[in-house]
Amino acid sequence: MRQELLEKLSRVTEEEQRILSGDTEVHQELYTTGRDFVIDSRLLLSKGRLIEIRPHTRFVHFPSHRHNYVELVYMLSGTTTHIINQKTRIVLEEGDLLFLNQNAYHEILPASQEDIAVNFLILPEFFDRPLSMIERENLLRDFLVSTLSGESGLSDYLHIHARGIVPVENLIENMLWTLISRQPMMDTINQTSMGLLLMNLSRFADSISRSDPDQMEQNMVFAVLDYVDHHYQSGTLAEIAESLHQPDYTISRLVKKRLGKNFKELLQTRKLQQAAYLLANTPLSIDQIIGHIGYENSSYFYRTFRERYGCSPKEYRLRSASAVS
Repeated sequence: MRQELLEKLSRVTEEEQRILSGDTEVHQELYTTGRDFVIDSRLLLSKGRLIEIRPHTRFVHFPSHRHNYVELVYMLSGTTTHIINQKTRIVLEEGDLLFLNQNAYHEILPASQEDIAVNFLILPEFFDRPLSMIERENLLRDFLVSTLSGESGLSDYLHIHARGIVPVENLIENMLWTLISRQPMMDTINQTSMGLLLMNLSRFADSISRSDPDQMEQNMVFAVLDYVDHHYQSGTLAEIAESLHQPDYTISRLVKKRLGKNFKELLQTRKLQQAAYLLANTPLSIDQIIGHIGYENSSYFYRTFRERYGCSPKEYRLRSASAVS
């Protein structure tokens, strides 16, 4: 399937032919109706569509712009160089993914004929079904969602090195094939694939922005979130700081700066997320759940649970059971 995708997506487009013929400017009126260069989904998506793809326009410098949708760039072959928010330079290599939310300023340097990048244009409401598929809360998943929606203070983009991660590559290429071949129910199929993709990205968190030297802070935040997700019962600031070869106070300041919570609050949030999951999906007693998630003070657990979810643990379990039935 990969070779067929390459053949279809590497064809020179009408816009690219014009550029090769000497008209080396991007015609912004093809992408926007406003004075600011904000690419408008209404010009690029058919009415009623939630997602579409466009091969990246090669042979030309694409000037700084924003989008009124979420963009996902997939590097099918070769490389492309992207400048985010006028300062961060990212080189996408084969298999890489680049998610950009609506806040990001995006500039692309000229690509050659062998550099095949594909842009997914995704309306925010497309993510409703994918998010509903992810039943189990965790901090890293929440962070991915908030970044894509533009609600996160950490970043307007996510750079994922996905080459060799077979589930991710298969899901992306299946989405491409569905969109190219105009399969029936393609929005539903691709929403399901996107839900599976987000699940897999949470599993492969160590591949997110792992090799970008200018993104050390972002990399450390991912590492902290992944650590808390897996060590919420007894994790310590000292342990994660040591694993990152940083002083405790550096990690503490970074977490507060980027996530708006201190390390202890992250642990508490993750404990409560796990408690909610166990209440909704297991027959464990509340006392057993309190012990499992690492709380020693049951009255403190009851109080913090109610503050987060607006009800007692017993009420939460009853509501979850009613929702299923």
